[in-house]
Amino acid sequence: RLRIAQELHDVLGHHVSLINVQAGVALYLMDDNPEQARTALVAIKQSSRDLLREMRATLGVLRGVDAAPPHHPVPGLADMDALVADVRAAGLPVDVEVDGTPVELPPGVDRAAYRIVQEALTNTRRHAGPATATVRLCYRPDGLTVRVDDDGVGVPNGRPGHDAAEDGGGNGVAGMQERAQSLGGWSRIGPRPGGGFRAEVFLPVRAGQAAGRDRDRTAASG
Repeated sequence: RLRIAQELHDVLGHHVSLINVQAGVALYLMDDNPEQARTALVAIKQSSRDLLREMRATLGVLRGVDAAPPHHPVPGLADMDALVADVRAAGLPVDVEVDGTPVELPPGVDRAAYRIVQEALTNTRRHAGPATATVRLCYRPDGLTVRVDDDGVGVPNGRPGHDAAEDGGGNGVAGMQERAQSLGGWSRIGPRPGGGFRAEVFLPVRAGQAAGRDRDRTAASG
């Protein structure tokens, strides 16, 4: 139940937030710049299609009605470029840095890393105000460190004008912490020294743990 709740929260939070932003852009530009409004509507169509695809995969597992494995893979770090492109299109500048040599990760670690980046960027877009974000992936022999920094206004709860109910009362941060804990890792999430906000998570990889991502990235609930 916890894994399903995490998936639904992350999928809905990310895609519905993107749709909301792009709908506002389309309405604002509809009369004066119809071509840019059209671009925003195309982004809405793509986000809604992705949302429906991921929801079907998750709900199919919940119902237990699939005679065969779901046809749509669960997103992982191989999909980071598309995720970052969507976030940039919604108005948040994002840089990506990679330390160490990227390796194939176990399916649970790969999925958790992607979802943590997704949720951290969604929170930044919602609550940081005008900001830029940096995603850093640090590959180590014993696991992966994921760090997402922004230079916005700081902590989501307590930011001026922030309604805690908007993001489920802080479930996004709790979800990132729970994903790390479920894999035996740790998380440090809070304001950065000097301003802004940081979500840093370590996801361990046991020696000899099978990678097999392409084989196993088909179960939406993990």
